[in-house]
Amino acid sequence: MKTRAAILWQLHKPLVIDEVEIPALKRGQVLVKISYSGICRAQYNEMIGLKGPDKFLPHLLGHEASGFVVDIASGVTKVKKNDYVCLSWIKGRGLDALNSQYKLGKHIINAGAVTTFSDYAVVSENRVIKISKSAPAEIAAIAGCAIATGCGIINNTLNATKNSSVVVFGVGGIGLSIILGAKERGCSTIIAVDVLDSKLKFAKRLGATHLINASKSSVLKSISAILPQGADYSVDASGNKMAMENAFACIKEKGACVIAGNLGKDEKIELHPFDLIKGKRILGTWGGETQPDKDIPAYLKSFSQGNLPIDKMITHRFPLEDINKAFDVLVKGEAGRIILKMNI
Repeated sequence: MKTRAAILWQLHKPLVIDEVEIPALKRGQVLVKISYSGICRAQYNEMIGLKGPDKFLPHLLGHEASGFVVDIASGVTKVKKNDYVCLSWIKGRGLDALNSQYKLGKHIINAGAVTTFSDYAVVSENRVIKISKSAPAEIAAIAGCAIATGCGIINNTLNATKNSSVVVFGVGGIGLSIILGAKERGCSTIIAVDVLDSKLKFAKRLGATHLINASKSSVLKSISAILPQGADYSVDASGNKMAMENAFACIKEKGACVIAGNLGKDEKIELHPFDLIKGKRILGTWGGETQPDKDIPAYLKSFSQGNLPIDKMITHRFPLEDINKAFDVLVKGEAGRIILKMNI
């Protein structure tokens, strides 16, 4: 059996759509028919080699999607054929299966435990989450990364309190999800920081109470004018060195700063250790400390109840064959959240 898939053959080159041979399922693996897939900057960072040389080329990409289970291998117990599922890069319950290798002629095309830029995908059981069939496929497609990470940072990493303040640096997919999560959590002051007015206006529509364009004004002075004592929480989702340092600087004593963005492999940030003595905390996060089997269905339920308007994040839809156009839009900062529709 074959499937169309977007293949990364070389760094700094466009993805290539081709038909690859789907491998036989191994213990703990699930074959999923993809309905929609989200795309995010993490995949673009892979395409440009942000973290250094890529020893797995050529390989497939994508790590969040919605779809239906077509087949399961031995050992799989959490889903069965025809189940409606969300796919996520964040590990949940189930077997952690071996990576897959697709074939294209004489070439081996590598794939991780989950890839989603294809009509069909072989996925590890612990990256598959059964969801309600009432959840719209477009919404479920972005629940596995952006929503899980952004809302998870607010709910799990920070356990943000009602009427607290949060500053979000970088309002792409993750940043917007943080804003949605903060609004649902009851944060009273939600400050969005970015360098594009178009993205800031979008952030306001999703719940930001204040906007700061970092290219036009002093970020720290602007935050101080709004929150003289500093913010309770801050999150960097920009992947920018100065933004990360400002995110730590803007929190109050005993406040918490979460770093969710990705710097280049040789970049470092600088902090004054005296701020740590004052009680400021700087935290890392891994997918918002999300427990996918519990949290993702809960976010989809919250959407269905009108409390988490995930649909407002989606600004662009592309067919799989236009995936490179989709990444062009992403890189230009013109999108909220982009989804790919598979033509099966």
